[in-house]
Amino acid sequence: MTRRFHELDALRGFAVCGIMLVNTWQHTRDHLRNPGQNAVDWVIDNLLQSRFYPIFSFLFGLSFVLFLRSAAERTESPRAVLLRRLAVLAALGALHQIVNPGEVLLPYAIFGALVLLPASFFPQPAVVLLGVALTAWAVHQGGGVILIPGLFVLGMAMMERPPPEWLLPFAFAASVVLGVALTWLWVRIAGDPVLFNRAVYPAAGLAAATAYCTGLLLLLRTRLRDPLLAALAPLGRMALTNYLMSTPVILLFLPLLTSDATRLAGVALSVAVLTLQVLFSRAWLARFRYGPLEWAWRSLTWMERVPNRRIGSHP
Repeated sequence: MTRRFHELDALRGFAVCGIMLVNTWQHTRDHLRNPGQNAVDWVIDNLLQSRFYPIFSFLFGLSFVLFLRSAAERTESPRAVLLRRLAVLAALGALHQIVNPGEVLLPYAIFGALVLLPASFFPQPAVVLLGVALTAWAVHQGGGVILIPGLFVLGMAMMERPPPEWLLPFAFAASVVLGVALTWLWVRIAGDPVLFNRAVYPAAGLAAATAYCTGLLLLLRTRLRDPLLAALAPLGRMALTNYLMSTPVILLFLPLLTSDATRLAGVALSVAVLTLQVLFSRAWLARFRYGPLEWAWRSLTWMERVPNRRIGSHP
């Protein structure tokens, strides 16, 4: 179980990396009158965009189950506590919307209350069917924010009944083939109004997200496990803090980003910020159990000051 938690943290940290890069790129293009498209734009648009928020959404559904189990050990009304947790997340998301319109925390809180909470009462087969149905409908409609509820529920179903370990390499191989085929198809038909199908792009994104996740999980079963966990797991354990703190950095550097026609400044900024966040997360978690915003979120959820400093650490 401990190994699984470390791997979930690493997956979450991996998603944070991708979201940082894509958000930097999106902010840059949104502030350009005629952005055009260069090689960096093509790579991010076709290989990275819409590949990482599905991972984050899926993991949110997993975390929902973990928190519900933990809350059930402390209180007789775990879902009431969970609803308060979502309310705090909604408040954070509303504040973040002021500087970053279109961010995901507010929709996460809303969909969590409207979909995940009711789904927690369903039997396992019904949860799986609901997740598949919601995701398929969202893909058919063109994806975007409406993918979140289905991925939430699929994450919940996966946490309740994890697939066998031997399926991992087969899932990786199948998702790679499907992701490459759908991405090629999207590039081929995107400019053709006759062949255009709006379901292809989100389907390609989900297939690629699955390939990225399963590929990372396979790497975590090699000698690269320790360095990958050392870099990604702390980043993932402080995902809320790192995600929210990246926005002011992007906005601060926007003049530089928009003046660079190559878009390489955005890539360099993302790498630099993520490197600093990894170092900060490792140093912080050596002394504290939760990240700064994670601790505040937990304390507000339980309406009490949650102990955070690790035993043996010094102020």
